[in-house]
Amino acid sequence: AWSIERPPGDTAGCTFCHTSSEERCSTCHQRHQFDPAVARHSEQCKACHWGKDHRDWEAYDISIHGVVYQVNKWNPQEFDFSKKLADADYVGPTCQYCHLRGGHHNVQRLSTVYTSMGMSNADRGAPLWKEKRETWVSVCDDCHSPRFARENLQAMDEACKDAGLKYTETFKVAENLMLDGMGEPMPKDLAPDWSGQHIWSLKIGAYHDGPKYGGAQGESGEFRMSNCSDIERICFESVGYWMTYIMKGMAHGSWNDATYCDGSFGMDRWLVKAKAASEQARRFTALEKKTGVNWVPSEFWRKGDYLEQLTGTRIVKEFPGKTIFDLCPEPGWLDTHHAPAE
Repeated sequence: AWSIERPPGDTAGCTFCHTSSEERCSTCHQRHQFDPAVARHSEQCKACHWGKDHRDWEAYDISIHGVVYQVNKWNPQEFDFSKKLADADYVGPTCQYCHLRGGHHNVQRLSTVYTSMGMSNADRGAPLWKEKRETWVSVCDDCHSPRFARENLQAMDEACKDAGLKYTETFKVAENLMLDGMGEPMPKDLAPDWSGQHIWSLKIGAYHDGPKYGGAQGESGEFRMSNCSDIERICFESVGYWMTYIMKGMAHGSWNDATYCDGSFGMDRWLVKAKAASEQARRFTALEKKTGVNWVPSEFWRKGDYLEQLTGTRIVKEFPGKTIFDLCPEPGWLDTHHAPAE
């Protein structure tokens, strides 16, 4: 939804990877070569898997494994890309060696419990995930001991758990401000969101449910980068960027990414920003109440330069009284709407 909330030109980076490139053989094998040896280079993943909200390439590239790859990739004795992955004798792992293990093309098969790129607060040691975790360890023990692999998996668990605590606290600061009517601006003061309503952008399914967040029970808001309050944007960046840096960094052995490069230190900084923004809003509200000032949000919140192009605005104009939840009611059309509790 954060894509359909913006003009097409703003989301070229999303659509080029998720439409024209996704699930095409030529994306990785290259149309004019179609050589498996080409597809076995880590750089093939780089075109799509990098950037703030999916920092895979950067995490791999500056990790121990990535450095080994960059130093040795020109030497066929160290990296023989003419061999199938199952037979390859690499001096270090590539993206493909781990994620396309043995030539299997389901990349997520070798992922672990870090749903939503690490943004889910889950009990990752639960029995439900045992098979996935053992599969993860089985990849690492090609070169390392199972004990070493499990220790690194536990280290990632701890890093993600700490990130989850900061994520929860940051959202709570924003939530309390909104519930007290001090968010600037409040959802009601904004243009309609993607659903054609005024749902708080951090009302994600069952996490923040009920009419005080806008929308009916089970209806979700959506993270927004524009047309939202500054504190909501801070929350989005904290979980959508810095929290994913932590998981991606720990998963790829890029501990610098997980800590310094806006990982855990970034989440610390954004938590302080959220607290400071909340305190300022509360002081302003107290002063306005004492002096009799009635602050009214500027009209540009409702009438941004391109808001007429967005889904919600079109729904309000073309289907008065309807929402996207009314217009797309078939079962399973949107997980966050039909199954918030799960």
